[in-house]
This record gives sequence, C-alpha cells and structure tokens, in this order.
Amino acid sequence: MSAMPDLNNKEDEGEMGDMKTMTFEPDILDIDLNHQRIQKIENLEGCVQLETLCLRWNLLTQIEGLSSLVTLTELDLYDNQLTKIEGLETLVNLTELDLSVNRFTVIENISHLKKLKKLFLCMNKISVIQNLEGLESLEMLELGDNRIRKINNLGSLTTLTSLYLGKNKINKIENLDNLVNLRILSLQSDRITVIEGLDSLTKLEQLYLSSNGISQIAGLDHNTQLNTLDLASNRIAKIENVSHLTELEEFWCNDNQISDWKDVDQLAAATQLQTVYLERNPLANDVNYRRKLKLALPSLTQIDATLTR
Repeated sequence: MSAMPDLNNKEDEGEMGDMKTMTFEPDILDIDLNHQRIQKIENLEGCVQLETLCLRWNLLTQIEGLSSLVTLTELDLYDNQLTKIEGLETLVNLTELDLSVNRFTVIENISHLKKLKKLFLCMNKISVIQNLEGLESLEMLELGDNRIRKINNLGSLTTLTSLYLGKNKINKIENLDNLVNLRILSLQSDRITVIEGLDSLTKLEQLYLSSNGISQIAGLDHNTQLNTLDLASNRIAKIENVSHLTELEEFWCNDNQISDWKDVDQLAAATQLQTVYLERNPLANDVNYRRKLKLALPSLTQIDATLTR
C-alpha cells in the first residue's frame, strides 16, 4: 500500500520537524515529508517494505537511520544541509538517489549501489569526479553547478546515457571515449574553447555547449545522430562543419557573431529541422531576417522564440 504517515493532525506543516512523533504503517511503500523542517532521520526501522522516501527541503545534517530500509529504490534528500555522503551501506536496491543542493565536497560511499540508475549531485561543492566505479547500471549522472575542473574517472560508466556537467570550471572536453552509449551531454556555462573529444560518442543526440568560449564549430564529424545542438552565447562567427548533421531538429546559435547568410545553407540537409535560434547575431539585424530563414529552411516551425506561420 501507499499512504501518507499520520502527522498527528498538526495543521501547520511548516512547524513539523520531529519524525519521532510520527506514526508509520509497517506496510507503507511511500513516505513524502517535503518541507517539514525535519532535522533528523529516525523512527523508520519498522518500514521494512518502504520503496520511496522523500525528505526534500528539510534541515537534515546527517544521512542516518536508513539501515533497515533494504527495499528502498528511491531516496530524495534534495536541499538539506548534508556535508558527508554516508549511511547508505544497506540500500543496495536504490535505483535513484538525489543529493542535490547540499554541502558535499567529496563523492564517496556509493560504489556498492550496483542497481543505481540515476544520481543527482548538482549544486554542491564537489571539485573532483571520483569514486563512481561500481555503479554498473548508472544511466544518468547530474553534477551541474559544482567546482569541477576536469572530466575524468568516468571510464567505467559504460551504461551512462545522460551526463550533465554544466556550471562548473571545465575547460576541456576529454576522457569520454568509453561512454559509447551517451545520448545527452551538457557542458553549458563552463570554460570550454574547443569542441573536441566527442569522436566515440556516435549515439549522441543532444549536445549543450552554450555560454562557453567556443569560437569555431568543429569536432562533430562522428556525431551524426545529433538532433539538438546548443551553441548559444559563444564567440562563433561562422556556421560550418554541420552539413552532415541531417538529423538536426533544434539548432540554437543565438548570441554569437554570425553575419553571412550563406552559412545558413549548412543546415539545409537537415530536413527535420524545426527550431533555429539566431537572434542577437549580426545576421539577425536584416529587416527580412525571419523571411529569409524560412525560405532557406522551409521545415522550420519556430524561429527564435516565435512560431512561424
């Protein structure tokens, strides 16, 4: 069964905070205690069938009190005050773990989670990618908004399909060769100047590189499955080396330095192209900007933020 715990009829959930006073049925499957000002995980020993535990937006400082929850598949500790990844030793059936918006500096004590498919660690203080060996089922890794400077130690994650590394301090695309199943790669708002290191990612469908320091479109020769390419807010002066990307549906290149209308021909072979963003390029100052784009790329249904007629 799935049910909410008895919160002792306290009307103002904002004043909650003590799990000791809560009553949980022994056969409960899901517990959702968002925004209850809880400071300590406790009183869950009897919940031996629990599958999902959500403790978002609380005041937790330690991961504890979970050792009896062997059946747990989803654990959500988003937005607490946690500083150390610990207390997960027995949670071998976890498939989804959200530790985002905390105060972690080190990735540790999770390599035994063989069934884990999704790991969220964004908005922490992590500076090194490490200790992910053993996560042999991992499909999605979110490490955005940390302090990471180098892409490394991902070689064992061959099942990974989505990797999010935006808003870090990464200046080079590297060490991704083993991630042959990757379909989504996000490196937005980093410090990248060259598109490189993507040759092995032949299944890549979505590539997000906006808000970097890229000056040339290149390095995409083997990424022919791309349907979304985000290069917005860079230093690109020319659309080039994309004519082979015939699967493109979304091409975002606004806020660059593109001025030559001939460049648009690079997109002509992408017959499924639906959306193009080129606003705030010199080319977009043309009074006939939208009409010219639609004529050159008749499949378009959206130009910048506006639908075409």
